[in-house]
Amino acid sequence: MVKRPTIADLARASGVSVATVDRVLNARLPVTEHTARRVYEAATEIGFHAAGLIGQRLHREFPEYRLGFLLLRPKDPFYRAFAAELTEAVSQSQQFRGVASIDFTETLAVDETVERLRRLAAGSHAVALVSPDHPMLTAAVKELKERGIPVFALLSDFANGVRDGYVGVDNMKVGRTAAWMIANCARKRGKVALFVGSHRFHGHELREIGFRAFFRENAPGFT
Repeated sequence: MVKRPTIADLARASGVSVATVDRVLNARLPVTEHTARRVYEAATEIGFHAAGLIGQRLHREFPEYRLGFLLLRPKDPFYRAFAAELTEAVSQSQQFRGVASIDFTETLAVDETVERLRRLAAGSHAVALVSPDHPMLTAAVKELKERGIPVFALLSDFANGVRDGYVGVDNMKVGRTAAWMIANCARKRGKVALFVGSHRFHGHELREIGFRAFFRENAPGFT
């Protein structure tokens, strides 16, 4: 029979004293968040019986953040799945108590995007969205930033130098990778058809640039 880990085992695994573990378990005296997290992570790793309780107590003490996400086309299966993943990721965060608010734009019209962005930001600590790049959007992002609301670009970049960050792949490399695959898998050289979703998306433009650049540099037999 496997011996159940003890408080002493947990103290050794987390690198703290038994008294500190006792304070974390019973909330007798306050401990730093860093220490409590170390004890929780060690408890999870060694299978300590009260790991769940420690996690619940730690989670209750986390700050709460409301995060807004503005996606495209509510009926699109990709964006529906993306929304579900975002909601789950926010709720499962081990850094804060998160509440995700999801909205969708029906079109790519910048007026609609800006209106929905402002509405979403009104009830959020930070927002992230998928959108084409546009001067009106950049102005809206700057306005929110001045109000202390961070804005992040999702999947395709926009408002470069104004938005707080970009979350997505390197689209130039994506285009080059697609071209590499064709150059190495095609039976013969020749003409290649390229379909671009929308040049209004900075990410789509970068993919096309990377795609064409790879052929120009490495496989000029493809046009």
